[in-house]
Amino acid sequence: MVDDEGLKEILTAFKNGEITLEEVVVKIRDRGWLELGFAKVDYGRLKRIRIPEVVFCQGKEEEEIVAILERLYEKNGRVLATRASPEVWETVKGRFPEAVYYPRGKVIIVGKLPEPKGKKYIAVVTGGTSDIPVGEEAVLTLRFLGERVKEIYDIGVAGMHRLLDNLEHMEKASVIIAIAGMEGALPSVLASLLGKPVIAVPTSIGYGASFGGLAPLLTMLNSCAPGVAVVNIDAGFSAAVFAHLLLRSL
Repeated sequence: MVDDEGLKEILTAFKNGEITLEEVVVKIRDRGWLELGFAKVDYGRLKRIRIPEVVFCQGKEEEEIVAILERLYEKNGRVLATRASPEVWETVKGRFPEAVYYPRGKVIIVGKLPEPKGKKYIAVVTGGTSDIPVGEEAVLTLRFLGERVKEIYDIGVAGMHRLLDNLEHMEKASVIIAIAGMEGALPSVLASLLGKPVIAVPTSIGYGASFGGLAPLLTMLNSCAPGVAVVNIDAGFSAAVFAHLLLRSL
C-alpha cells in the first residue's frame, strides 16, 4: 500500500515524464506483497516498519528459497536469509553470484550492506565460543540493518577476569546483546555492572540438564538484575532486530 510520501513521489515522477500513466496505476495499486503460490512475499515490510522481510530457510525447499530471494532482491535491493544450510547455499550461489555465505552464522546476504550511520554501536557478547554461531547470526543481522557492531566473544562467568578486561568496550556500547548457554548467568552479570539495556539470548549449548536451552532461558527470565529483556532460545536474529529498533528510538 502506498503512503502519502510514496504517492507524492509517484506523481512527481509522472509529472516529470519519468513514468507512464499505466505505471502510475500499477504503483498506486501495489499491495506490498506478491503471491507465489507457496508463499506470500511481503516486500512492502521495508516501507511499513523499516525492516525488510527476511527469509527463514529452515523447512523450505531450496527452489522456494531462491524464488523468494529473487523477489525480495528485485524489490528491496538486498536480502538476508537465515538458518541457511550448505546445501541451500550451493543452490543460492548459482543464482546470485554476488551473494555471500557466512557458514558459522548460517546466514546468506545478497546485495551491498548499508553504511552505518553515527558512532553508536551494539555490543554482541557471548559466554563461550560454542555460543558464537548465535552471536554471528545477531552480528550479521545488525550489519544488514545498517548498525555498527562490536563482537566480544568468549567472556563467560567461568572466567570473570575476561569479562572485566572487556568492560570498557561494553560501557561504550548503547545496547548489549548477551548470548549464553549452560546456566545463562552472563546477562545478569552484565546488567548488574552496566547501565545499558541488555537483551539476553539463551542458547541450546550445555549438558543434559540444560534441556536444550530451557535452563538458561529460565535463568534469564528470572534475572534479579534490572534492565534485562529475554528472547527465545538461539534467537540471535530476534535479538538483533530488537536491538536495532531500540537503538533507533534512543
